[in-house]
Amino acid sequence: MKLTARVSTAKQDLDRQIEALRGEGIPARHIYVDKKSGSTTNRPGLHEALDQAREGDVIVVHTLDRLGRTVRDTLNLIHDLAGRGVGVRNLADPIRVDSANPEDPMSQLAVVMLALFGQMERTYAIERAAHARAVAAAKGKRIGRPSVVDPAKLAYAAHLRDQEDQSISEIVKATGITRSSLYRYLPPRPPETLTAENQPNA
Repeated sequence: MKLTARVSTAKQDLDRQIEALRGEGIPARHIYVDKKSGSTTNRPGLHEALDQAREGDVIVVHTLDRLGRTVRDTLNLIHDLAGRGVGVRNLADPIRVDSANPEDPMSQLAVVMLALFGQMERTYAIERAAHARAVAAAKGKRIGRPSVVDPAKLAYAAHLRDQEDQSISEIVKATGITRSSLYRYLPPRPPETLTAENQPNA
């Protein structure tokens, strides 16, 4: 059984996460990393790990937030991987998941709990969005993302992300572009090293 792992490079946590994964017997060439970013949609390390996973493999993550932006995203990914015969195991969350071990009742209970949390998360998100729309409409505000993004502002936003490593929240404040528009229109980052093998001290 091959173990493929993934970490996120918030710098203060990178070494600790890699060390934990190596403690599971995972070589550096199979540890995929993503650079810290305000946008969690740009995760080439995760995509590469998913592409490399084969039936019988297990994807090991330090914590489940390495897999998805929300509990529901994570649960959907676990189910998709299970359909490919690929397991998922986490190391440091309070709820321990091991979808590669379907005979373990505690592992199955953990997946059921994730499903419950995912449904709650979805319900609350729908309620918040509906409330926000109602409040905006009552104040006579236009609802929805702007139809046009200033190309100069978008280029500046890309500079702030790529050259100054600013978060999406900081870029929103600096440019006035909404968060949803940044996720939609901001071009992808340049290719980068995806595994821990070429990281300093790896």
